[in-house]
Amino acid sequence: MIIKRILAGLILALISSPVFSQSLVSEPAPAASSGAASTPATFELADVHVSAKATNTFFTGGSLRGDRYILHNATMVDMISLAYGMDGDNVLSGPAWLNFDRFDVTAHAPRTTSPDDVKLMLQTLLADRFHLVLHKDTHPVPSYVLRVDKGGLKMKQAEESEASSLEEHHTPTDLPPGVPAYYSVTCHNRTMAQTRQMLQDFASQYLPKPVVDATDLKGGYDFDLHWTWQPKPDGLTIFDAVDKQLGLKLALEQYPTPVLVVDKVEEKPTPNAVGLDKVLPPPPPAEFDVVVLNPSKPDAQGQGRITGNQVNVTGLPLKFLISFAWNLNPNDDELIANAPKFVSQDHWDILAKAAPEAQAIGPDGKPQLDFDLLPHMIQTMLAERFQMKSHFEDRTIEAFNLVAVSPKMKKADPLGRTGCKEGPGPDGKDPRIADPILGRLLYCQNITMAQLAEMLPNLAGGYVFTPVLDATGLKDAYDFTLSFSTAGQLHSAPPPPPSSDPNAPSTADPNGGLSLPDAMAKQLGVKLVKEKRPSPVLVIDHIEEKPTDN
Repeated sequence: MIIKRILAGLILALISSPVFSQSLVSEPAPAASSGAASTPATFELADVHVSAKATNTFFTGGSLRGDRYILHNATMVDMISLAYGMDGDNVLSGPAWLNFDRFDVTAHAPRTTSPDDVKLMLQTLLADRFHLVLHKDTHPVPSYVLRVDKGGLKMKQAEESEASSLEEHHTPTDLPPGVPAYYSVTCHNRTMAQTRQMLQDFASQYLPKPVVDATDLKGGYDFDLHWTWQPKPDGLTIFDAVDKQLGLKLALEQYPTPVLVVDKVEEKPTPNAVGLDKVLPPPPPAEFDVVVLNPSKPDAQGQGRITGNQVNVTGLPLKFLISFAWNLNPNDDELIANAPKFVSQDHWDILAKAAPEAQAIGPDGKPQLDFDLLPHMIQTMLAERFQMKSHFEDRTIEAFNLVAVSPKMKKADPLGRTGCKEGPGPDGKDPRIADPILGRLLYCQNITMAQLAEMLPNLAGGYVFTPVLDATGLKDAYDFTLSFSTAGQLHSAPPPPPSSDPNAPSTADPNGGLSLPDAMAKQLGVKLVKEKRPSPVLVIDHIEEKPTDN
């Protein structure tokens, strides 16, 4: 797995219904059996509990690591999606908390368990521990449908013997305003199913809804595709690129789609078995088998790459590695206390190989590093090679309060699913196309201000890195859209001239950029106000300037 795109996104963030058919699925699908009767596939042991509260919560896990199946911060929709192989957008109905409450799962299964059997085991767990009941259905779902354009195909049919491959390239995403950033892929012998998935993964800025293949094309194709990274009025959208370069049409429409409808589910899982912690202890800490550390060359560019079970990093300071390992903002000096100057000044190259317990089997059947474990592995490496010791404590630093000014949000339907998604709301309006400096667009549904405050560190990369305190006094839940510039877009723009008006917007920008605090005040009628108050800070107790020998 290549993480150049992941690390680039991380750095940028841190700086910056009719029914057509129906069948009941009130119990999980049974495992195949050679006997007369079949029994559901079941994890031998399973620990299920509500996830601990954290400033940044991201769903990780979902694969068998040795004999452990692990999920962290998974919503019920995440778990249903994994268990049934269904896109989360196609999990319908159910209570409002389905996209909001998060759970941790640690389960034991034989190392030889197949991915399909792991899915069946997760289905059984959801039925047993959450009393989940759902049924299959077909509904018209808003989807981006891929069809052959009337002008005909412009892709070349691949030879059957040709190896299937995909190469991705992109220009930097933090270019000055007015300079377009492009993404491109070179594909060989790719099926339409693979092409659909590529569009879903790589063009998510344009495609917030599922992509559906309705081409009826068989076999593989060779093609090149490039488009403007973000929607721009003078750029090349993914829609135009697919049309002009591939001879395909990508259009948003209501498309009859297989869905799962949640009929019943309990918010609180049944208790774990007594003494489970003794028979299912935590797995050993993940670590690298081998780590080679060398000082970077003066002109080395900061980047990282994972290939199989190896990590190759060049030109990164210890401060970035510490921030990545503990999920902190490397540009906020208040979040790391007692850091000596060399953690920012000295840059390092790292070549490391993951230990077996930090590996999972990839889609190609070969071992690969489990990216979810990488932060913990870097923590271990810093402790062993740089003798780093640290702890978290509350210290008085600048943090945000959420304050009501003149709320402009629409009260929500209490039955609506709670959550926020990137992309337009039900009206389909996308201000990013007319104003590309507004790089972020969120649609939030059935959200209270307390929930918004809790979610902001995840939703607003580059702006909010510490817990937000809800001081609005508002108790209702709301639906709203929020459009603003990324922190990277504002950082790359020239600074505005000084203003003598004390009430002028804090980040007024000559290029039309709009900061998150200004956008919330103008569009929602609530403000983010900074104050000094206690927040968690990583305190470095000890760290050596030079690592132990390779």
